[in-house]
Amino acid sequence: MTESKRIVVTGVGAVTPIGNDPETYWKNLVAGKSGAAQITQFDTSDLPVTIACEVKDFDSSAYVDPKAARRMDRFSQFAVVAAGQALDSAGLKIDESNSARTAVIMNTGGGGVPTMVDEVRTYDNRGPRRVSPFFIPIFAPNMAAAQISLTFGITGPVMAAVAACAAGAQSLVDGYHMLQRGDADVVIAGGTEAALSQVSVAAFANMQALSRRNDCPEQASRPFDADRDGFVFAEGCGALILEREEDARARGANILCELAGGALTADAFHITAPEPEGKSVTRAMKLALEKADLAPEDVQGIYAHATSTPIGDIAETKAIKKAFGDHAYKLAVCSPKSQLGHLVGAAGAVSAVAAVLSLRDQVMAPTINLDKPDPECDLDYIPNVAREMKLNAVLSNSFGFGGQNVVTVFKTL
Repeated sequence: MTESKRIVVTGVGAVTPIGNDPETYWKNLVAGKSGAAQITQFDTSDLPVTIACEVKDFDSSAYVDPKAARRMDRFSQFAVVAAGQALDSAGLKIDESNSARTAVIMNTGGGGVPTMVDEVRTYDNRGPRRVSPFFIPIFAPNMAAAQISLTFGITGPVMAAVAACAAGAQSLVDGYHMLQRGDADVVIAGGTEAALSQVSVAAFANMQALSRRNDCPEQASRPFDADRDGFVFAEGCGALILEREEDARARGANILCELAGGALTADAFHITAPEPEGKSVTRAMKLALEKADLAPEDVQGIYAHATSTPIGDIAETKAIKKAFGDHAYKLAVCSPKSQLGHLVGAAGAVSAVAAVLSLRDQVMAPTINLDKPDPECDLDYIPNVAREMKLNAVLSNSFGFGGQNVVTVFKTL
């Protein structure tokens, strides 16, 4: 293992509702473009919610063989494409010299949900003999990580954790520690999700978690706004290449920023609702800053989890105030979900990609649809227009069902 313990980001990939590569995604995020529209993947006539943030015009052929694609769920195809983009971005080619020292950590919230729905329908309508023998290896939550390994010939550690909406961010913390331990020299880390289906939309709608602004989808996701009424379901993938700084510099890599640290905590409160005072979220942010050796005043921006739910946005606002004290009012706080919707297991990774590119370009993306701020959400949420500003350190927050909290810290070198 090399002596350096500083972990850096050298490449990014993204498949999102507002762009199927990282630069298009970032350009549209800064421009305030919404990815919300009427659902096209299935019939919504019986559903109370008919809108989502779908990935549009997706083509996996640049990285996925068409024959192999037929045995891959959409969430796995997203992951292979985003990983391929990240490798290209990092200037990395996997071969015999580095295959065994490259790791994959590609997390998800649910795995191949549409595949499961389709095969259950096949069983019910056509009987057990018609169920695909490939159902399990297509659906299984670890298959996105496995397909990255298979596609690029990676023989190092391959891992997948299911951590609800915190899954993508958890991959970064796990990748950070893997590199610190010397278990790999390169980690492809990220989160992927393609769980849109009639069943999942119905479930979230019955939970009263989704916005019902079916007639104005682009205005439906409105974090921190007084008129918010729930999140917009979404899909996509984010991937980052992590390396030790010394290794990256030795191969002449273009270093985007440092992954300075991260922390995981749990609410131990409720299976879906956040702890309303944000106690464990506060602790996660404080721990992440401590691990990154930063004071609250060293941070300029936060990519918030902020899903546009009535309780969650207030709880996160309270946590930021407790973690940062008076400095909270000097922070620029953005919610990418105002434009992307909620990508569930991919949300943290896609947010992390935004944080990395914010540091590169010295600009924070806006929170759109913030027209009437909730009085209980009184921080600077960068309403509607992106902001060019000096950035040295940016946090990315991710919180999942079951009370799982992950905070990551990115900083310039």
